[in-house]
Amino acid sequence: MGLYDEKYGTAWSALDQDEATERAYALGVAESLGEYNREEFEAVHDEMDTAYTKSMVELAFREGKNEGREAAPAGDADEEAVWDELVEGDVVTIDEDDVPTGGRDGLPEAVDKFGGIEKPNPDEIDATDRPDFLDK
Repeated sequence: MGLYDEKYGTAWSALDQDEATERAYALGVAESLGEYNREEFEAVHDEMDTAYTKSMVELAFREGKNEGREAAPAGDADEEAVWDELVEGDVVTIDEDDVPTGGRDGLPEAVDKFGGIEKPNPDEIDATDRPDFLDK
């Protein structure tokens, strides 16, 4: 039994897009470590119903495969350590409303929002006026 089978198993009946991309990424990592399971990848891929979700599954698989190769360049690394780092590592989610924007723990000023990229207010008439430099 391989690392993928131990963590995920193959006895699923339905997958949503998030579950499918997670499994595809893990299958890619497993393949980079020498554990080939194309039947499972095809089953996960076929579970998706749109071209977009199928492409997301393919992308996740390729990303897992590439990151697995980078983490274990010549096969010298311990397979379980690579698996633990890439697949079973802590998932970090960031709430868009909680992104720090100031102070020592905040975003740097260079990447913080500035007024030049904000959308104009549609209630202001200036947003639809012709720019001054076009007037003679």
